[in-house]
Amino acid sequence: MPLTMCACKFVQIKWLMKNVVVIGAQWGDEGKGKVVDILAPHFDLVARYQGGHNAGHTVRIGERKFVLHLIPSGILHDDCECLIGNGVVVDPTAFNSEIEELRGMGVDCEGRLFLSSRAHLILPHHIALDRAREQGLGSNNVGTTLRGIGPAYEDKAARTGLRVGDLLFPDMARDKMRTNIQEANRELTAMGGDAIDAETAVDEFMVEALRLKPFIRDSAAMINTAVREGKSVLLEGAQGTMLDVDHGSYPFVTSSSATAGGAATGLGLPPKHITGALGIAKAYTTRVGGGPFPTELLDETGAYLQKRGNEYGASTGRPRRTGWFDAMVVRYSVMVNGLDAIALTKLDVLDEFDEIKVCTAYRCRGELVEDMPYGANILAECEPVYETLPGWKTKTSGVTEYDDLPAAALDYVRRVEELCGTIVGMISTGPERTETTIRHHSPVSDWMK
Repeated sequence: MPLTMCACKFVQIKWLMKNVVVIGAQWGDEGKGKVVDILAPHFDLVARYQGGHNAGHTVRIGERKFVLHLIPSGILHDDCECLIGNGVVVDPTAFNSEIEELRGMGVDCEGRLFLSSRAHLILPHHIALDRAREQGLGSNNVGTTLRGIGPAYEDKAARTGLRVGDLLFPDMARDKMRTNIQEANRELTAMGGDAIDAETAVDEFMVEALRLKPFIRDSAAMINTAVREGKSVLLEGAQGTMLDVDHGSYPFVTSSSATAGGAATGLGLPPKHITGALGIAKAYTTRVGGGPFPTELLDETGAYLQKRGNEYGASTGRPRRTGWFDAMVVRYSVMVNGLDAIALTKLDVLDEFDEIKVCTAYRCRGELVEDMPYGANILAECEPVYETLPGWKTKTSGVTEYDDLPAAALDYVRRVEELCGTIVGMISTGPERTETTIRHHSPVSDWMK
């Protein structure tokens, strides 16, 4: 084929590409599961790129409720292939349990779910270390899910971790595990904890781990082949921007790259192939665990948001802290992720308010702050600067057309857009798939063509 024809072919493929990353634009728990579920039928492959089973993506279909922790939400659509990328850390027991739960609800993962050989495994000592460290920190704990996520990423960075592909060489995997457990036991016993019996732990772990073998694939080759063939890919993040290990409210963060940039490294997909970014944000703000939260409401308003919004963690059941919408946070998220649009969720939770506050800036040490502070120590000193908007006092639950929303609700959405610097392309007005408004002539409607 002449060079010019070949070049034109690849230019055409790039022009037609539809590979969109979906991220949390706040502190996680924004409703990514529902949004990915809605978008998934319009994509060929759904790929998760970071985090572990500390995520909890909830999808409601009629009377059925699915809570996905590791497996991409696209698995609920028969025509979707799903991939767990190298940036994810995998607990084999959690992975197997999730597959069994889905099978019991009529969803078969066989032949549609694949697991990167380069993903790291969560081992028994990771869980033990996570629990012991959090307990040792007392009231200063980070608020992890105690599932070994952080210690697994530590071993990855230290180059001592066990990867999914190592399970193809069981003897080597066992030897690695024994060495790692012996090293972990030194720290556990130093903290006053019990040592792990290496042989028992290895035997029990391998029973579950070897069940992963049929799912193992070279994920980078798989996803790049799909893109080269003109297939579309939906890239699913977990947690949220403010929990990103680099860009979040450090040290009260997760241990992985939850921002859009993590999709490239967490899947082996070149950044130039990612053509869109969608951020999910609640119409108010929540956070789980420790760390600063400028708009947190510790009064009856916060309690009302928690109850009406059913703000309890899908993974842990922990109550979520609640507060008014923080445009500082979402504007920052728009910047660091390059968001083309926002999906605004749980708008209906605000239906009964006479007035609704929105944080437009912070005040810290007597000065106005309009850029996100670099760390938790400074963020903890920030006080929100509020703008008050009128409520709509009208039911929005189940509204599916943008123009059918109450005038004050539309004004609220427009103000969010102005403050955050991008369009609201989707609005969720309830937990069901059908309780969703797609904005016409927005990036979201384009991605669903």
